[in-house]
Amino acid sequence: MIEPNLAPALDAAPPVPAQRSPTRYGVLGAVSFVHVLNDMMQSVIIAIYPLLKGEFELSFFQIGAITLTFQLTASLLQPVVGAVTDKKQLPYSLPVGMFFTLAGLLLLSVAPTYPILLLSVGLIGCGSSVFHPESSRVARMASGGKYGLAQSVFQIGGNVGQALGPLLAAGIVLKFGRGHVGWFGLAALLAIVILLQVSGWYSRHINERVRKRLPDDQPLFPKPVVHRTLGVLMVLMFSKFFYLASISSYYEFYLIHHFGLSMTTATNLLSVFLVAVAAGTLIGGPIGDRIGRRQVIWVSILGIAPFTLLLPHVDLAWTVGLTVVIGVVLASAFPAIIVYAQDMIPHRIGMVSGMFYGLSFGLGGIGAAVLGMVADAYSIEFVYQVCAFLPLLGLFAVFLPDVRPSEPVYVVKGAPRA
Repeated sequence: MIEPNLAPALDAAPPVPAQRSPTRYGVLGAVSFVHVLNDMMQSVIIAIYPLLKGEFELSFFQIGAITLTFQLTASLLQPVVGAVTDKKQLPYSLPVGMFFTLAGLLLLSVAPTYPILLLSVGLIGCGSSVFHPESSRVARMASGGKYGLAQSVFQIGGNVGQALGPLLAAGIVLKFGRGHVGWFGLAALLAIVILLQVSGWYSRHINERVRKRLPDDQPLFPKPVVHRTLGVLMVLMFSKFFYLASISSYYEFYLIHHFGLSMTTATNLLSVFLVAVAAGTLIGGPIGDRIGRRQVIWVSILGIAPFTLLLPHVDLAWTVGLTVVIGVVLASAFPAIIVYAQDMIPHRIGMVSGMFYGLSFGLGGIGAAVLGMVADAYSIEFVYQVCAFLPLLGLFAVFLPDVRPSEPVYVVKGAPRA
């Protein structure tokens, strides 16, 4: 007997297994490299927070509001962009979106007031809202069925970019001034050139992106299973990205205030954490392909709880070591979460990708703003004491169905019913 939550509910039978297309590593490499450039440019914003705080005399809440503006701009638009491009093919939207990032960087370098500063990061968020769902779709198209690997390769680019951004910001912007942010516009121009080539490949392979495993009105899993699974994944996303917001937005301030480090040293240690996040992202996808995504999600979120609970109570060396472990383990969850969600609704890849990437940005932004208020009211140390308990929400992973999607199939129209 076929379990209803494990097998496609097909009207027609017998299904014919689809011939798996080869993995296009050149396309994966291109979107991953652009992800490096994209997230490097975005992470410059976070890296220069201490500079902006002094130049504009900002509170911690106003620092958090910068992150909130960027993240909400990206998060609210990403599922909209994904839903639109599910229905209408817009392969050249990728380089168009990068133009918004370029405009935001140039404005950030000359912004005279705090509201203009918020506008500049909002423009960068608009560029991100186009790039992430469409590039995630391209990665899945080019995966050859190795969905976890493709998402890891794509996401590792973003993590490498996030790690490079603070290093470059420390060596250029923090040293020579905010006006030099404009030089990062050269990375945006390079990204546009590469995305024009990716969009050309995308447009020539449109038929592959509309190839469905099932008709739209016959989902792979029953709706209650889909809704429960997506709800649990969102709870786990909340745990992951609220905790990440505590480090990405305030780790530098914690190191400066708690250990008396210089701004440059603190920024370099932030890069160490982001490198660890990149390593975890690269590991998570392929492991999920092999042992199952539920197992990866379970271990990566709940598994860091002992380390986060210990972090606020140790010295500098242990702090750096623990954050490396936290970064590697926690980051391994995201590729598994994205592919798990895509597998639940395979004919809405753009919407699902946009929703979860957007949720990651939105939760990060809200977390930064909320934690900024907590830091203003209490202390940076108190922020880490409270956030230490967030990974315990990983217990909700017990409600995820332990399923592996079946191989892609074509429905043979006109075949006799089963």
